[in-house]
Amino acid sequence: MCFCLLAGGGIRRGAVYGSSNAIGASPASNPVSPADVVATIYQQTGIDFHLMLPDRTGRPLPIAHGGVPIPDVVG
Repeated sequence: MCFCLLAGGGIRRGAVYGSSNAIGASPASNPVSPADVVATIYQQTGIDFHLMLPDRTGRPLPIAHGGVPIPDVVG
């Protein structure tokens, strides 16, 4: 579990998203992955989070690693 602070760029002011369990060891509600945070940042900067870029061998790799934007923090 980790903490992430987002500010500016269309992120809702004063929003708290999700909660942890009583001892702070795991998400109690609205768990998100690092890929979801990355997808949110890409979306807010105008980059298509579905974009695929080739690796060194030419295989397509998703830039957001399968994450999806977190709609409740945008606004």
